[in-house]
Amino acid sequence: MLRTHTCGELDAKSIGLEVVVSGWVQTTRDFGKFIFIDLRDRYGITQISINSESTPEIYQTAKTLGREFVIQVKGKVVERSNPNPQLPTGIIEISPSELNILNSSSVPPFKIENETDGLEELRMNYRYLDLRRPIMARFIELRAKTVRSVRKYLDALGFLEIETPNLIKSTPEGARDFLVPSRLQKGSFYALPQSPQMLKQLLMVAGMDRYYQIVKCYRDEDFRGDRQPEFTQIDCEMSFVEQEDILQTFEGMTVSIFKEILGIDLPAFPRITYHEAIQKYGSDKPDLRFDMPIQDLTNTIASQLKSQVAPFGVFQNTIDKNGIIVSLVASQAAHFSRKEIDQFTDFVKAPHRGMSGLIWVKWNEDGSVKSSVEKFFTEHELKTWLEQCSAKPGDLLFILCGDIAQTRKVAGELRLELGQKLGLRKNKDWSVLWVVDFPMFESDPETGEMIFVHHPFVSPHPDDVSLLQTEPLKARALCYDLVMNGNEIVSGSVRIHQSKIQNQIFELLGLSESERQDKFGFLLKAFQYGAPPHAGCAFGLDRWVMLMAGGESIRDVIAFPKNASGRDLMMDAPAPVPNAALIEVGIAILDSK
Repeated sequence: MLRTHTCGELDAKSIGLEVVVSGWVQTTRDFGKFIFIDLRDRYGITQISINSESTPEIYQTAKTLGREFVIQVKGKVVERSNPNPQLPTGIIEISPSELNILNSSSVPPFKIENETDGLEELRMNYRYLDLRRPIMARFIELRAKTVRSVRKYLDALGFLEIETPNLIKSTPEGARDFLVPSRLQKGSFYALPQSPQMLKQLLMVAGMDRYYQIVKCYRDEDFRGDRQPEFTQIDCEMSFVEQEDILQTFEGMTVSIFKEILGIDLPAFPRITYHEAIQKYGSDKPDLRFDMPIQDLTNTIASQLKSQVAPFGVFQNTIDKNGIIVSLVASQAAHFSRKEIDQFTDFVKAPHRGMSGLIWVKWNEDGSVKSSVEKFFTEHELKTWLEQCSAKPGDLLFILCGDIAQTRKVAGELRLELGQKLGLRKNKDWSVLWVVDFPMFESDPETGEMIFVHHPFVSPHPDDVSLLQTEPLKARALCYDLVMNGNEIVSGSVRIHQSKIQNQIFELLGLSESERQDKFGFLLKAFQYGAPPHAGCAFGLDRWVMLMAGGESIRDVIAFPKNASGRDLMMDAPAPVPNAALIEVGIAILDSK
């Protein structure tokens, strides 16, 4: 070993020890007679103190060191004359008897520090340097600890960790597959799995009644938001269980991980229905770190409009079109300036949100009311809105109106924006809840065709089976998501385990018998041989660790991520391959022009 200790473990108890440490030069400080080196590895930083008089040869070597040189230092641990309370090793330093340069380094393109001067694209180009930063090392370490803790929890419950293949048949699961050409069967392709969904169901048919896997998944999606073309799931499945068993098991796992990794005791997770989440928060992944429900003023305002000689056009138009009028109370925000309010108006009017505007009502501390529609409504009518929404003096009411689905969605986004502005979405606060009773199906916004909300293997709610034939869009599914601080980190369901019901779902989705057999024949065949009742879920590991780490992007907690355009800047991938390699697998590149 080229070291006896790491750069993060020496402390007052180590004083007097002869040690060997190795690492990277973080900084050198030359004070003439003394040179001080901060030596860094992933465990921490240790100061090396070099005296020009007592160790002149080491002193001369130290003068040649640059940032990120790799060195080995042998010497004695001594007490620092100027302790640094910011460092765990800040009470000691090493007085060296030997200093060896193990490797030199070019000048790095950015500072290898928590507060770096490198922009993300540059750091991703030099990801191996970015990962040397202490904050990044902590993120990767937290991820490793989380995976280790997950395995310990599930192993103790009798789960088996089973690997499923990465080369499978292409099957529709809501996104495009990454395709892999076969050299031996030209014209045929494997697909990289979007998830091991059907494979883990087959494991349940095989009697492997408790399965899990830390698994890579792949989706060839259009680039949007904080997504990666490859990501990691904690994939789980259980046989002979009902929905409640899954919720209890994996709520327990989440609580256990938080306690072990972060030292945080999470309370019992609330449960709300999908319908309630959309109604009150405009989202199926509500952030409940703060209380700001969406409230419906449609009936109240409709009643007021009836008494107006010339009803306020914006509201009347909404009511005539069977739309909705909703509000949000921004607590103690009546002090917002007109400029600040205009920023929220611009927020809801952004092209991708498409609202026509934003109405506001201020309830000032002195009890007076000010509003953008005070010319059309009396103070009494405005106060009726405020009181119905349980507002108080000092509060600010925002009102949106329009199409029901769009208005609730934008109100939910405005709620999050207000929460951010008011400092209510704090990283150190935790809101973890289950959202249950998702719909089975929804209408495709582009084609109007009925499509599945999650995937076609979700079992219908037993109370809604009759609706599958009459009103399938009203049927609920035995489906559940775990939402953490406004982020979905778990999605799961009770699965269909009977061929008859599975075929019924395929029929509703418009799949012919030949299409069912071509795409899912192996699964349907397996169901003929005694498939047990089963259910499961999958944790998004990247997002979960990001939230626990307080990171800003899932790229922070992935060792070698892709950028927002799906490119690996470090390896320059994806990249063209030689034409000979394409010919070997029977592929020709067509000119897109």
